[in-house]
Amino acid sequence: MTRHRGGILLLILVICAVGAATAWRYYNYIYTDPQFCSLCHVTEEGYNSWERSPHYQFICQRCHQMSIMEGNRLLMGYYVKGGASVEQDHGRKNPWKVCLECHENAAAQGSITFRASFGHARHVFMRSVGCENCHAGSMHEMTVKSENCRACHEDKLVHGMGTAGLDCLSCHSFTEEQHNMISSERCFGCHAEVPREGIMARMECYECHHPHAKLKMQSPDCLGSCHSSEIRVGQHKIHIENSNLQCLDCHRQHGWAVTKKNARGLCDRCHRMKDPATFIY
Repeated sequence: MTRHRGGILLLILVICAVGAATAWRYYNYIYTDPQFCSLCHVTEEGYNSWERSPHYQFICQRCHQMSIMEGNRLLMGYYVKGGASVEQDHGRKNPWKVCLECHENAAAQGSITFRASFGHARHVFMRSVGCENCHAGSMHEMTVKSENCRACHEDKLVHGMGTAGLDCLSCHSFTEEQHNMISSERCFGCHAEVPREGIMARMECYECHHPHAKLKMQSPDCLGSCHSSEIRVGQHKIHIENSNLQCLDCHRQHGWAVTKKNARGLCDRCHRMKDPATFIY
């Protein structure tokens, strides 16, 4: 034995090296080669949908993670149960747990301040809503759809007035700085005819229009929200109480001011034409 000790030691080293290399190849195959997944799965449909998805640059195992213990348990269960289904987490549960490993910075933009991504701050950090509750689409499709929103916001009807087919995210953007995730700029994307300057142009659209409640304004909304004292100014009282006129009979939406230019055909419907400037006296 003493004579062959060097050879035995060399043989042991060779066996260890071969074993280590084999183990590394085995580990590398399981955790870095998508072909490993095809041992259990018919992956054509999943592969095709993955290839078209925003995550096509990542291998399956990047999202579908499992520990060595879980892998061995699945392997043993597969051989014991044959082709029967084996309980596992790496398919539908674990992928959602690793989202923030990549998206932490994007989601955290609004976690401290309400800037840049208030939507994620409110849902992920304030309400502890899991990624899968909003981004669960078809296989490898992470697009948020209105039906996902309505799972929680079931009382929120989508925008009326002929646009009931709009998706929630057509108006609400998770990257808005404002707390309700909608700005007038998004409204102007469709409602380009609305003037950007003039009286009340600095107000946000949602301060008057409430798409999930009452979208179209009425005169009592004006008096109740901002102009409660207006009835005591000038000739408003005589017009509102004695003539039974409403605010919107004279003040037209998004123009609002009654000027010499638009007074004709408006004021002279009821009385002879007067200078609108005399109305406030």
